[in-house]
Amino acid sequence: MEFLELAKKRYSVRKFSDKPVEAGKLAKLLEAGNIAPTAKNQQPQRIYVIQTPENLAKLAKLTPCLYGAKTALIFAYDENEEWKNPLEKGIHSGVQDVSIVATHIMLAAEELGLGTCWVNYFSNSEAEKAFSLPKNEKAVLIMPIGYAAADSVPAPGHAACKPLEKTVKHI
Repeated sequence: MEFLELAKKRYSVRKFSDKPVEAGKLAKLLEAGNIAPTAKNQQPQRIYVIQTPENLAKLAKLTPCLYGAKTALIFAYDENEEWKNPLEKGIHSGVQDVSIVATHIMLAAEELGLGTCWVNYFSNSEAEKAFSLPKNEKAVLIMPIGYAAADSVPAPGHAACKPLEKTVKHI
């Protein structure tokens, strides 16, 4: 499948089946994230794999957006390992790096026949506490992963995009 076809096919799954993600597929997803580019290749990302019923229940208390997935990833970054721009105080790469890693995983999941949903609707600090993340690690997003339920469909307007001239400027 060509990349644009893959990217257009992918949508935020908001209803997952009970079928678990196979260990081999999960390993491929994590490898896709591991090879993602990060600033100066410092790789500050931390990916927490949530699969036990107890931890899924704990995560469900933090967000209503698991949609029945039996696997979820919490993406975080280590503040001590993120790149810091020496030319501009306060500009760091952690959130960007995690976003690149998560995007690699999200698109690899689509290629493997799995669905995902990028979730920001949670308290980052509460997630860090609930899962005892080290103080220097900051949670960025949660990604439920699994097989889309048979009746799962993209949200209305999913494929709507602004015209390129509204988002791209040639200067």
